[in-house]
Amino acid sequence: MTKKLSGIFVLAWLPLALSLPAYRTQAVQQFHLSPGVTCQFCHVNANGGAPWNPFGELVRANFKGTINAALYEALKAMKDSDGDGYLDALEVFAGTLPGSPDSKPLVDAAFLKANFDKAGGVDLYKP
Repeated sequence: MTKKLSGIFVLAWLPLALSLPAYRTQAVQQFHLSPGVTCQFCHVNANGGAPWNPFGELVRANFKGTINAALYEALKAMKDSDGDGYLDALEVFAGTLPGSPDSKPLVDAAFLKANFDKAGGVDLYKP
């Protein structure tokens, strides 16, 4: 009986475990990132799992069906999740971590915003 229960437990958690790498893959594709990016766009830890950083919490709050929609909605909110003076969408555009105040673009926010808008703005990340 114990083996059956542990087997059911493993099977119940299998889709969740397999989906987590897919979330990172989706973020890499949608945000036009290097494939070597860690899970720290949304998580505190490089390998993912709880806890989530402030940007990850915003993504979670916007999760109403698919990860790609949640990522886009989080950027569309035009928030500065980590409070470092750069909107999350600008940090993604610059390739820095929107959930970490220690990771921010090396250029002025106004300059970055002008280039972001010229490149297509938040619609660059539309699923």
